Amino acid sequence: MTVYQPHYGKEEFARRGDEIYESQVRSQVEADNHGKIVAIDIETGAFEVDASEIVACDRLEGRHPEAQIWIVRIGYRYVRRFGGRTKKAV
Repeated sequence: MTVYQPHYGKEEFARRGDEIYESQVRSQVEADNHGKIVAIDIETGAFEVDASEIVACDRLEGRHPEAQIWIVRIGYRYVRRFGGRTKKAV
C-alpha cells in the first residue's frame, strides 16, 4: 500500500479544504445530508458523501488515488467532538 504525503502545511490544507467546501460543495450537499461526512480532494475539488468517513474517503481515493482529503461533517463546525458535555439544569 502506498502512503501519500500531504502537499501542503496544516494551515494551507485547512484553508483550501474550507474554501472548496464553502464555494463549490456546500450548496450541492447541505439540503439532504445533515450530519453526513463529505470527503473533498483539495487539489481537484472532487468529493464523496457518506455517513461513514471511511466509506467516503475510500470512494474518493478509488476515483483519485493521490487525493489530498479534507473531511467536513455537513451542518456542523467540526467532524468530531472531544471531551464531555455539560448538562443543562432543568
